[in-house]
Amino acid sequence: MAIFPPSEKVWWNEPVERTEALWIGICLVWAMILFFMMPYWHIVGQQNLSNEAYKIPLADQGAESDPSQRFVGEAYEAKVEAYVAANTIREEGDTGIPVVKATDSGDVYMLGRLWDWYPILELEKGKSYRFHLSSLDWLHGWSLQPTNINIQVHPGYEMIFNVTPTETGEFGVVCNEFCGIGHHNMLGKIYVK
Repeated sequence: MAIFPPSEKVWWNEPVERTEALWIGICLVWAMILFFMMPYWHIVGQQNLSNEAYKIPLADQGAESDPSQRFVGEAYEAKVEAYVAANTIREEGDTGIPVVKATDSGDVYMLGRLWDWYPILELEKGKSYRFHLSSLDWLHGWSLQPTNINIQVHPGYEMIFNVTPTETGEFGVVCNEFCGIGHHNMLGKIYVK
């Protein structure tokens, strides 16, 4: 047993006890099972989304502006605002958050900023969508509840992934990366009709 220090000072020459060898073997087998389960569940179990990420270019503000003063998220924010302006079907709540119906192309845009997800999306069951996500300020975690979809949303990068809703209802979007004092209020919605 390895409870007490070895009596011999050159302990690494001591033979390994049978129970220690058994536990090392069990751990090795378990590690190999877990190692091969990761690609298996990615391919067969469809556990992880295949996504893309693109660096967002700085917004073009003309030659007279100082490039160091440009906000990295401006280009993406402008894209989302144009999408919202063209596809808003109603406003929700006292704050007037726009509810946006997805276009026929299937592209939907959402952005994270301190401390909300914008806009609210309305999707159709069975139709495939190409989600575009980005953050305007900090690292946020986009988690669709009650399903198990989690995406890290980095400022300056546009995360793109494909989703096909399989059930109708109201789904919540929460931030699962601590982003400051209002983190617990960073909520969004997606309706599936």
